[in-house]
Amino acid sequence: MAIRLPVSNACPSGIANPQRQQRGHASTTSTAGAVAAVAAPPSTFAPQTTRLSAPSIIAVNTRHAAPVAPVFAPVRRNGDKTTLASMWREIQGEGDWAGLVEPLHPLLRAEIVRYGELVAATYKAFDLDAGSKRYLNCKYGKARMLQEVGMAGAGYAVTRYIYAAPDVSLPGVAGAACPSRWVGYVAVASDDTARRLGRRDIVVSFRGTVTGSEWVANMMSSLAPARFDPADPRSDVKVESGFLSLYTSEDGAGRFTCGSCRNQVLSEVTRLVKQYKHEDVSITLAGHSMGSSLALLLGYDLAELGLNRDGRGNHVPITVYSFAGPRVGNMGFKNRCDELGVKVLRMVNVNDPITKLPGIFLNEKSRVLGGRLELPWSCACYTHIGVELALDFFKARDPACVHDLEAYLGFLKCLKGTKVKKQGAELAGKARKFDLRQSFDAAWRWQMTAIQVSDLVQSLGI
Repeated sequence: MAIRLPVSNACPSGIANPQRQQRGHASTTSTAGAVAAVAAPPSTFAPQTTRLSAPSIIAVNTRHAAPVAPVFAPVRRNGDKTTLASMWREIQGEGDWAGLVEPLHPLLRAEIVRYGELVAATYKAFDLDAGSKRYLNCKYGKARMLQEVGMAGAGYAVTRYIYAAPDVSLPGVAGAACPSRWVGYVAVASDDTARRLGRRDIVVSFRGTVTGSEWVANMMSSLAPARFDPADPRSDVKVESGFLSLYTSEDGAGRFTCGSCRNQVLSEVTRLVKQYKHEDVSITLAGHSMGSSLALLLGYDLAELGLNRDGRGNHVPITVYSFAGPRVGNMGFKNRCDELGVKVLRMVNVNDPITKLPGIFLNEKSRVLGGRLELPWSCACYTHIGVELALDFFKARDPACVHDLEAYLGFLKCLKGTKVKKQGAELAGKARKFDLRQSFDAAWRWQMTAIQVSDLVQSLGI
């Protein structure tokens, strides 16, 4: 079933000239077992879709791959006013956002924008001045970073910076190791913010692709086993090797870093969960482009190792807010994330080519024949995860805006859903037309085809 909701066109300027900083392209175990897993080296079909089309429609595809989750009735407090504190679990995806996207609930929309702005802070604070002492690092110290980027009232305290070093070689630079660079931060909600949110929120925010080595890592589209839990490697769970490299590689000579991106975030999130073990806690992971891939890998890693448990042994919800994110892993990865309860809400512009990578040809749409027969190459198919909120915006004068985080946020701020109208099969027709009118460079298409055919041959053992 598909539903169309008219949307107000009152503020097209919200995405017409966004002030952009930098575009990003781009089973519980024992404590000892979890610690060992953090230190050990690593050995990633059809989601629910909500479409928000500019300037006139929101279309919602309510088909679920799994049985439809119950619709959670909003809890009313303070008279008839619904508060975030009263329904934070639903907003964080406890019911897979059922009943919150038809139309898009104002509290959910506000939270999406809020977490998006926490991601945007990473671009504003990233130092790209090659002459600076903090080149490829954050311009500011942790205590004042949010204030310096204009978010003094965000209500979070930054507790740790995150650094990553992709294990790749740049073309034409033989033997040159890629230095670590700042990719985001961990923050925790203040007391006042915790009261407003209804829980102590731990946020991990990742920026998208900026440097050349990160682009190279992004194009490493072969699948590799994640193997985050040494006690149960799960060889069927595979992720994109470039994202895995960025998440797990170490740079011992880094000026600011200590250990891999993985070790840094796992240790800090674990510390904060333990610190606030007697409170209601949530773990929110947000990222743009490449950053959304790191956020998803972290979410899976935390859940697989059983590190999302509070002092009472209760499950701490893990939610990923993905902005313009690519595919990350195969069907085994998706199924395992679903089993572990990792909730993912993906904001996707249908005109954004990055969200169709990797897996242009081998993806969730090409793994099953006739909806029944699983094809031999299904293990090599990339698959999106979670609930998709599909946006539709484009500027002829600025084509790059289709992937720009500020454009995403500007568009979301403008949406105002009104009455519901049935749409029928028009959504599917529009999607097919969009796929047909894509104008990717022919040579690039053949290159991606060759890479995926190579992956297919490897997976089949030919």
